Amino acid sequence: MRDFEHAIFALRNPVSREEAAKLHPMSLAFVGDAVHSLFMRTAVTVGSESKTGKLHKEVTGHISAVAQAAASERIVPLFDDDEADIFRRARNCRIQTSAKHADIAEYRRASGLEAVFGYLYLTGQTERLTEFLVMTAEDERC
Repeated sequence: MRDFEHAIFALRNPVSREEAAKLHPMSLAFVGDAVHSLFMRTAVTVGSESKTGKLHKEVTGHISAVAQAAASERIVPLFDDDEADIFRRARNCRIQTSAKHADIAEYRRASGLEAVFGYLYLTGQTERLTEFLVMTAEDERC
């Protein structure tokens, strides 16, 4: 990953942790997917002169279900109790779709990680969120 000041945007009015925990885990994952994608797109674009096709390929290497599942193996041990609960609930959720290049276990772990990202974003825990997002970007491909 290029030297890039990893700062994440913040909500003007974050929701309470209790309110966020009441949201459906797949709703949290929906938000977390967008947060992770924007973070990675920003990280690979800033300071790059690459064309968008190359940037897209670099980003998809990080935000695919397979990559997110692998990142979850490094990140899950760092979760506090609330984050671990969000991850578990999302991972165990009945999933209506499937990933093209991932098995169901990888897809479930990726969904769990995205749910934690969504939870942290919605509750305004941007420092913690950024810590985890940076960990997903730490890969020999960058």
